[in-house]
Amino acid sequence: MGGTAQDRGVAGGRRYLPIAEHGLIGDLRSVALVGTDGTIDWYCCPAFDAPSVFASILDAERGGCFELAASVPARTKQFYFPDTNVLITRFFTEDGVGEVQDFMPVDGASAEADRHRLIRRVVCVRGSIPFRTRVAPRFDYGTRPHTVRLAGDTALFEAEGLALALTATVPLETDGPDARGDFKLSEGESAVFALDKVGGDVLPRRCARTEAEEQFTATVAYWRRWLSASRYKGRWREMVHRSALTLKLLTYAPTGAIVAAPTTSLPEQLGGERNWDYRYVWVRDAAFCVYALLRLGFSDEAEAFMDFVTRHISPGDGKPSGPLQIMYGIDGRTELPERELDHLEGHQGSAPVRVGNAAADQLQLDIYGALIDSIYLYDKWAKPISSDQWDDVCALVDWVCAHWDQPDEGIWETRGGRKNFLYSRLMCWVAIERAIRMAHRRGLPADLPRWRECRDTIYRRIMKRGWSEARRAFVQYEDGDVLDAAVLMMPLTKFIAPTDPKWLSTLDVLTEELVSDSLVYRYDPQASPDGLRGDEGTFSICSFWYVEAMVHAGRIDEARLAFEKMLTYANHLGLYAEEISCAGEQQGNFPQAFTHLALISAAFNLDRALG
Repeated sequence: MGGTAQDRGVAGGRRYLPIAEHGLIGDLRSVALVGTDGTIDWYCCPAFDAPSVFASILDAERGGCFELAASVPARTKQFYFPDTNVLITRFFTEDGVGEVQDFMPVDGASAEADRHRLIRRVVCVRGSIPFRTRVAPRFDYGTRPHTVRLAGDTALFEAEGLALALTATVPLETDGPDARGDFKLSEGESAVFALDKVGGDVLPRRCARTEAEEQFTATVAYWRRWLSASRYKGRWREMVHRSALTLKLLTYAPTGAIVAAPTTSLPEQLGGERNWDYRYVWVRDAAFCVYALLRLGFSDEAEAFMDFVTRHISPGDGKPSGPLQIMYGIDGRTELPERELDHLEGHQGSAPVRVGNAAADQLQLDIYGALIDSIYLYDKWAKPISSDQWDDVCALVDWVCAHWDQPDEGIWETRGGRKNFLYSRLMCWVAIERAIRMAHRRGLPADLPRWRECRDTIYRRIMKRGWSEARRAFVQYEDGDVLDAAVLMMPLTKFIAPTDPKWLSTLDVLTEELVSDSLVYRYDPQASPDGLRGDEGTFSICSFWYVEAMVHAGRIDEARLAFEKMLTYANHLGLYAEEISCAGEQQGNFPQAFTHLALISAAFNLDRALG
């Protein structure tokens, strides 16, 4: 797939690329966003949740960036090297064609894992092209000063606590706190830039053309070897595999954590305040990722996440069985204090920029269902859980049985007060029901009479107080009349038959009121105030849930059309943010694990239904 670069939009005199005009590279520890104009707009080193080094996507002047582009007018297109996370940005000029190959070396080996190398290889493939580069790091979200000095072909950027070395095969010069270079390549010629985190045992090291070629080859081989484990052979193989590769990029290899998204504060509405930091492990999001990856046959990632659960989330070692914290740092830490970075203007002027996430302190009962469902699927499809892990599951289910009947903040993390959300009740039911299935299938010990009684009580409560006779639909919270797309999960979790008259009526009402040309809104903030100003776009995970719900309801043609329409909202590389604006633009943090895992599930089930 290819895309054409757009001019950077002007905001307050500064220039930005739209969120969708970016590709993603990474090394299973951190990522970088590369714009279609060849600029790295976002990079945190050495980990997803470390302070940024390049953040011009959040402030074009103060954020810092790594520019690398033709120095004459050029059209650009971006694509991924087939079946990999190696990104190619092509420049088409009057006198030739060139390309920048961006990747972060990963070959599965642990040697020099602390180097955190980012390689940019420039190749002229036709004619001749002049190029320019500017490397302008701004450490610690642009708050920490640094020095730069040249030593031969290396520019060393040093700030308190972090040093980066840029090695190049073309001459560099310093320009204030930055490094610059101008060079011209003719057909067949190349130049290499390598940015390394240095310090301690990791010393600056040249990255000559031969070494860059070797690391390119090894990285391509790694991604292709990983993807070859996929069992998906269906109609939407390219989109499904791009989603799988993206989910893999969002995993933190040292701990098995899976982040919700690799960015912070990309706005859900331009100029709005709905800007959040998603560089953490949401129990819900990560558990859903496990489901999607297991569906495709990737069991190693599921096992790594189960290890993360055992170490940091499950009861034991003095940890309580509830309430679970809804999110964790990628290293398992529980403290994620939220603060605003007032010196950054935000993407296209959309302040505030936040780091940390205060939602970590919320009560969200639905995460128990997501977690235990993922454990159930892992036990069924990957490998049987251990006796200690079963003890943990029992402790979690016992806590759910004792505490399901209380208001919480719900899946959408509203900041408008706790309610008795239907979705939270639904997922408490899932937690207990899946544990009962595991106990039966493997003959495991459990307090089954108590579990069954509690499961059945929740079921009857939902059917009685979650159903609105006036709306002829299941609603957002008990005894209410507000619609919520989260109820789309009711048939997907096997709580209700997908052809039950009450469900089909609900699906019709949702279609009428929350669906816009196949795109689905989470809820109406006017009807259900969430404590925040402004509006938001349609929520892409809900749009894929909608496809899947229609598949199960037997509305296959409608489901396929809605799915194909959703695919047209992907960016030029097949990537999605969290939401889609009224004009069809990507909104929110990017790319979003939630969206890609839901795409995988919808494609899998739709393909199976089509036969």
